[in-house]
Amino acid sequence: MKLDHATLATPHLDTIRDFLCSVAGLTIGPRPAFSFDGLWLYHDNKAVIHIIKTRTDLPPTKQSSRIDHLAFRVETAAEWDALLAKLAASTIEHRLTALPDNSELQLFTIPVPGIVIEFVTVNTASA
Repeated sequence: MKLDHATLATPHLDTIRDFLCSVAGLTIGPRPAFSFDGLWLYHDNKAVIHIIKTRTDLPPTKQSSRIDHLAFRVETAAEWDALLAKLAASTIEHRLTALPDNSELQLFTIPVPGIVIEFVTVNTASA
């Protein structure tokens, strides 16, 4: 498996977008139709940074930004099945979901409090 993306959560969507596009050379690209505001930034035709816009109705001192999670891409069905088996045999909290268009499966894990790691793979059942 390989690192797939990192997700940033911030009320300062425009500022972080401008920085990552103008300084890091990323470009804005397609994003699934999630029910929350955000954008995906691309490098070499791959969405490497996902940004989630958080609440702006809080006082400025309470509007925090954070790295929300990191994600690993699982390339094969065999790898995915092995991952599911490992998690089923463990006590690690996890949740399986899919993208809104059902094209990819997402497995969110919390190996320790405050750390979210996502595993993502193509949903072969929807192909």
